[in-house]
Amino acid sequence: MFFAVVTISDRCSQGEMTDTAGPAVVEILRAHFAAAHIDTALLPDEEDAITMLLQQFASDGAALVVTVGGTGLGPRDRTPEATRRVIDREAPGLAEAMRSIGAAKNQFAWLSRGVVGLRGATLIVNLPGSERGATESLSSILKLIRHGIEVAAGGQTHP
Repeated sequence: MFFAVVTISDRCSQGEMTDTAGPAVVEILRAHFAAAHIDTALLPDEEDAITMLLQQFASDGAALVVTVGGTGLGPRDRTPEATRRVIDREAPGLAEAMRSIGAAKNQFAWLSRGVVGLRGATLIVNLPGSERGATESLSSILKLIRHGIEVAAGGQTHP
């Protein structure tokens, strides 16, 4: 199984800040999907570049692509827009679950604009850019992600 984690941050991509959220997400995925090969990437907040990389990972057969960052209200936060350009179908319940569960701990979770959807059999999940937001959001839907990947690949249809 092949996964990708893409950190989207102008400051991290320019070396002004160290990415801690992306590596933390990789750690969680490795702990729960030990057999998965995980590629990583770091991009600036450039919608076209994000779109192209998401398309490439899906074309390469990634079962899961997780983006970290670019989901807020800032003028350069364009990850949801790039993701919507790439996906064939949204899975809004996963994004709603992350916001709802996250808001129980931190009301600012409601400001995340992250989306989740499928491009073919590739599940694409947008996470917030902070380490805490990314790890809590991912952890809140891990069980659902596992099932979603299986179903998207044509496997199991009901838990």
